[in-house]
Amino acid sequence: MTAAEQGTGGAPAAGPDVHRTMGARRRLVPYYLLSPGGLFLTIFFLLPLCLMLYTSLQSGGLLSGGFTFTWQFSNYGDVLGQYQVQFVRSLVYSGIVTIVALLLAYPMTYWIAFYGGRWKSSLLLLILLPFFVSFVIRTIQWKFILGDNGPILGALKDLGFLPEGFRVLATPVAVIAGITYNFLPFTALPLYVALERIDAALVEAAKDLYSSRWEAFRYVVWPLSLPGVFAAFLLTFVPATGDYVNSTLLGGPSTTMIGNIIQEKFLVELDYPEAAALSVILMIVMLVLATVYARVLGTEDVQRAAGAQA
Repeated sequence: MTAAEQGTGGAPAAGPDVHRTMGARRRLVPYYLLSPGGLFLTIFFLLPLCLMLYTSLQSGGLLSGGFTFTWQFSNYGDVLGQYQVQFVRSLVYSGIVTIVALLLAYPMTYWIAFYGGRWKSSLLLLILLPFFVSFVIRTIQWKFILGDNGPILGALKDLGFLPEGFRVLATPVAVIAGITYNFLPFTALPLYVALERIDAALVEAAKDLYSSRWEAFRYVVWPLSLPGVFAAFLLTFVPATGDYVNSTLLGGPSTTMIGNIIQEKFLVELDYPEAAALSVILMIVMLVLATVYARVLGTEDVQRAAGAQA
C-alpha cells in the first residue's frame, strides 16, 4: 500500500465514493430533523385545511342525501353577505383586545425584565397562573364578578354610586374584558422573552450618551422589543378573533362574534359547507392582516438589527 493510499496513522484513505456518501448524509440531516415536525403539521394542519377547503365547496345537506362536491363557490358569497356584521364586530373586538392587552402587559413585563431581579421567575409565574385554571371556569368567574348584583356592581349599587338598572353583562365591555383577561398571558409571555434578551448595557450606554429615559426606551428598548410585540399580536389577535366562549357566557345577541356563528353552523345546524367557508374566510383575513402588520412593523429589519447588536 502506497503512502497516497494511506490516511493518517497508516489507515486506508477514504475513496471519493465514501466522501460523496458522507456528504449526502450530512445534507440530509436537516431534513431528518424536520421530518417529525413536518409530519405532525401535515397530518394535523395541512390535511384538515385541505379537507376544510374541500368541504367549503360542497352543496346539499345531511337530511337531503348528504353533501356533494360541486365547486359551490357561492357558499363564500352567501356567508359574507349574511354575516358581514359578525365579521366586522369580531375584528373590532379583537383589535381592541390586542391594544388593551399590549398596554397592560408591556409595562408589566418591562418592569419584570429590567427590575425584577431574583424575583423574575416568581413574578412571571403569577402572570401565567391563570393557565392552570380551565378557560371556561375563568370565564364563568368573570360572569359572577360582573353580575348585576355581584360583588362589584352590587356593592356599588348598594352605596348609591350606580343606578339599579346599570349592567355590564351582555355588553361589548364584558366580552372585551373577558377576552382580554383570558389572553393576557399570551401577550405577556413573548413580550417578556423579547425584553429579557435586551442587554441592559445598551440602555446604560444610551444614558451615558446623554439620552433621557424616554429616549433610551424609544431608540433602544422599543425597537429591540418589536419582534416580541409582533409575536404578542399574533398570539392575541388571531385566537381572540375566533373566540366564542366569552361572547356566549358574557355577551348577548348584540355581541355575537364570528366564532359563535361557525360553532353554531358546525354543531347545531350541521351546515358544514357554510361553516367551512366561514372558517376559510376568517383564516385568509387573519393571514392578510398579519402580513400587513409585519410589513408595517418591519420585524425583519428589527431582527437583523438585533442580531447585529448581539
